[in-house]
Amino acid sequence: MPFPQVVAVAPDSPADRAGVLVGDEIAAMNGEVPRDVIAYRLLADEACLELSLRRGGLELEVAIDKQAGEPLGIEVSSALFDRVRTCDNHCSFCFIYQLPKGMRKSLYVKDDDYRLSFLYGNFTTLTRFTELDLERVVDEALSPLYVSIHATDPEVRAHLLRNRRGATSLRWLAQLLEHGIEVHGQLVICPGVNDGAVLYGTLAGILERFPRLSSVAAVPLGVSRHSHEPEMRPHSRAEAEVVLDTVAEWQERYSALLGRRLVYAADEYYLLAGRPFPSSESYGEFAQHENGIGMAALFADSFAGHRSGAPAVRGGFFHSVDGAPAAGYRAHRATPSLAGEGEAPVTVLTGEYGARVLSPLVGSLGRDDVEVHAVRNDFFGGNIAVAGLLTGVDLARALERLPEGRRYLLPDVCLSEERFLDGTSLAELPRPVEVVEATGEALARALKPRRRSLALAASS
Repeated sequence: MPFPQVVAVAPDSPADRAGVLVGDEIAAMNGEVPRDVIAYRLLADEACLELSLRRGGLELEVAIDKQAGEPLGIEVSSALFDRVRTCDNHCSFCFIYQLPKGMRKSLYVKDDDYRLSFLYGNFTTLTRFTELDLERVVDEALSPLYVSIHATDPEVRAHLLRNRRGATSLRWLAQLLEHGIEVHGQLVICPGVNDGAVLYGTLAGILERFPRLSSVAAVPLGVSRHSHEPEMRPHSRAEAEVVLDTVAEWQERYSALLGRRLVYAADEYYLLAGRPFPSSESYGEFAQHENGIGMAALFADSFAGHRSGAPAVRGGFFHSVDGAPAAGYRAHRATPSLAGEGEAPVTVLTGEYGARVLSPLVGSLGRDDVEVHAVRNDFFGGNIAVAGLLTGVDLARALERLPEGRRYLLPDVCLSEERFLDGTSLAELPRPVEVVEATGEALARALKPRRRSLALAASS
């Protein structure tokens, strides 16, 4: 098992005062070898800490005295120090199977690790969950967790996961809920497989077996042009309408019996069905905001100034795979940068779904110098149209056709470690772009006239 490596030491922190250096490897903490950053954090909170370090082939012992709970001041290189628990399912709808060849290796890692569920909000199927895992989750209160349910019918779930343990692994979900662990569920709806009567039965099964779930998201299947699964296809408008009607029916039933809506349909369903989004108040605490649940309503509220401090979309589909810096142990987003000229007209670049959300918001400003440009995702193709999966090659193609002399705004959600999914960097784009945090509040600020423009308006 590789040891965690120190990548940063905060000045004048307990670790700094004890002589810990960047590049040191932490072999043990109070005699215990931490397997992951969860264990590391618990050990680092202790008042008296003995670090066993490896430095340039030497083994060192460093004693640290500090206040209990006082930050140690060390940033480590990753979230997991042992191996990621990979997924042994073979889901036909898995997006990783739909990636083209030649992308960076980390993107092809299929994880089914409850630790990444806790740290990042990744969804786990629980097919590799064990009694020891349950004991640790309960003892250390690793909550919330995120579980892929897809169907409560054992045969349908085993078929979807292509794993016979899919028929029985939801027993762990029942155990987690029984022990008071907060769990959020997900249903990836595949037309003709787990929609219709199966979806209805799943929502009934959740009421019967898992009523303590905190939330359940119904999200549509994404199909790229690289999929080789004939059973998998995008939703039709009629199928999207049926999903919305089924969710609405069960929201009423859950509200009457449980006092809360519990299940929510992804924003994409409303776009597919051509229906208006529900009000932001109907989403409660936006527990699955990053899963596309209520994102459009929250963005609109934030853009209009009705809600400040709205959460940003912290990452795209692969937001946890490329590193684990200290801020929430998530892959680093591109640093927001607004450097354009104040009087230049503005083009907001986004995916095709994002354009349908942003266009009426930008139109409400009544400005003829701001436009929204939908970038088609030819890299993935199929029905992939979200901003988080935009690639540099598609953005470059779009920018080459757009005029110079404009400010081009781009949401940070499509960047990880300063690069797009296809490995392209911002510097490789044919036009300069300004990166904006993916919130309505941030976009509204970016679209405000600059001081120079305001001064000219005042003088006139």
